[in-house]
Amino acid sequence: MLIVDRLCTEYPNDRGQTVRAAQDVSFKVPEGKLFTLLGPSGCGKTTTLRSIAGLERPKLGTISVAGATVFSAEKNIFVQPNKRNFGMVFQSYAIWPHMNVFRNAAFPLEVGPRKFSRREIEQRVMRVLEAVGLDQFAGREATRMSGGQQQRLALARALVMEPKLLLLDEPLSNLDAKLRERMRFELKRMQRELGLTTIYVTHDQSEALALSHEIAVMSEGRVVQIGAPRDIYVRPRSRFVADFVGLTNFLDATVDGPAEGDGRYRVTSEIGPLTVSLFDPGRAGEQILVSVRPEDIELSSTQPQGDNVVAGKVALKVFLGEYVDYQIALGERRVLARAHPTFDVPVGSPVFIQMRAEKCISVPGDPARKAA
Repeated sequence: MLIVDRLCTEYPNDRGQTVRAAQDVSFKVPEGKLFTLLGPSGCGKTTTLRSIAGLERPKLGTISVAGATVFSAEKNIFVQPNKRNFGMVFQSYAIWPHMNVFRNAAFPLEVGPRKFSRREIEQRVMRVLEAVGLDQFAGREATRMSGGQQQRLALARALVMEPKLLLLDEPLSNLDAKLRERMRFELKRMQRELGLTTIYVTHDQSEALALSHEIAVMSEGRVVQIGAPRDIYVRPRSRFVADFVGLTNFLDATVDGPAEGDGRYRVTSEIGPLTVSLFDPGRAGEQILVSVRPEDIELSSTQPQGDNVVAGKVALKVFLGEYVDYQIALGERRVLARAHPTFDVPVGSPVFIQMRAEKCISVPGDPARKAA
């Protein structure tokens, strides 16, 4: 298990000012799980990963792996990166161009502190190359490999030392969209089959949702929410998380009182009366922010039965193949809805939206912006 406890990392910027890159960061990663640090550029996720790797020396906190402490500010412990036995893959794969695939993968074994026989090196290298699907390319020059193959080679080189922890810093960001999607499945398969305890850094929410057992969303150097991918997406605990992880509509509302159903309340929103779900008990007159995902807004040409039905007009629509995005004008307010391509209503036509109460989630935050 990896345990990061109250980690704080600072460094001076170009102006000599202190930048607090990671502040009071704490999380635990069970053995064999993939844990993702997700957030926008500059939020501290890569600094946290580099601190775990030993490439940054934090100011405060502790880091331990499998019961062994590799960093402790209080006890003045700092294990050097090359002695931590962690594998790391950077955004740029750093493949040696003058070496073939086999030599690239074998390099850590040849220069490491432990001496291996030629037979041991060959067995280890061919085992990891087979795991990443490159065993048939062992003799190929590294420069003749595709982007996806180079990415897998970088993984093989990280795995050949049989690391206690695998650290991945946006390893798919240099790949094209289709290859990136394929490599997500490949990474997920490999991580599960090999049982690798993995820390994954990305700003790509889809990547995080697809790969992770658990996600820590970071903002301005702090962890703002930790949870399983579905919990992060369905039950965001702040406006930032709801807005960053996927698309959503924010609606200002005022609590009227409890409604039938556990955790449901009647509210008056900027698009009319609604029944919504509140995480915490609401008081009459309380100002809240309601988040509704585009895919949770159902569109209909005729008025449906039930609660949370609002009449509007199609303002814009964008065909995206597997779905169509609609901007629906509800008076002065616009909301984004996502529908199957079989639903086809022209721009300017009347339309009804319906939102299930359990999909209208209250989140802490400032009043919603009026833009859709």
